[in-house]
Amino acid sequence: MNVKSIVIGAVTMVASLVLVACGAGDSTAKRDNWSSYEESKKITIGFDKTFVPMGFEEKTGQYTGFDIELATAVFNKYGIAIEWQPIDWDLKETELNNGNIDLIWNGYSATDERREKVLFTDDYMANLQVLVTKKSSKIETSADMKDKVLGAQAGSSGYAVFEAQPAILKDLVKNNEATQYATFNEALIDLKNDRIDGLLIDRVYANYYLQQEGLIKDYNIIDAGFEKEAFAVGARKADTTLVDKINAALTELYADGSFQKISDKWFGEDVAADVIKKK
Repeated sequence: MNVKSIVIGAVTMVASLVLVACGAGDSTAKRDNWSSYEESKKITIGFDKTFVPMGFEEKTGQYTGFDIELATAVFNKYGIAIEWQPIDWDLKETELNNGNIDLIWNGYSATDERREKVLFTDDYMANLQVLVTKKSSKIETSADMKDKVLGAQAGSSGYAVFEAQPAILKDLVKNNEATQYATFNEALIDLKNDRIDGLLIDRVYANYYLQQEGLIKDYNIIDAGFEKEAFAVGARKADTTLVDKINAALTELYADGSFQKISDKWFGEDVAADVIKKK
């Protein structure tokens, strides 16, 4: 066999492998995969491992949090084990639709923009975007952020509404832009060290983090003025059975009080009262 034949053969083989790989990814995205989850007894969930108290990594390396416990309770009903996969939150929908994960479950706000990319479960928790500032800064309202430096997490619903509703903050802050961070942890460090003046963040994260760090008395948690949000679980659009199964399990867990026990452990209150009870 001459060199030309070898090269052509190698190129053909690589092209075939690429097509097979793409086909596998497409088939996962375009079909209802519930039977596969049942057969394998496992499912992969993507999450931001720094998002306290929803899902995060402890110093021991163990994953814990409200969403970790809630998801585990849901899939225990079906005998399915969860493989938790830390992801870059800015790439979450790409990871989902490429088949690298099967669900996004980690304080994931169900927004209209995201509904174009994923299939959401029913809401299971209310949320609000808040502005966190140092009390020493005298910034006590969104209007006080005029010409100040704002931070936000890249790919977060907070950054999305910041861009979509400029009159609330974007038109006020310095350079009409927000400094983007990979994680809220990084952003809070910069806020603490005065590299930014305010941080747009999920209320649930702000409350938990500042309380755990003993800093709650030193910071303002301000309603930024955006509409209330709700957390839900994101799946590929073809995974309708999976979404139905999660919805059913959440309803059962709420009815038997298991949901409330998990909620009370992490928040000291029933965080689903405003969403699940309306069904």
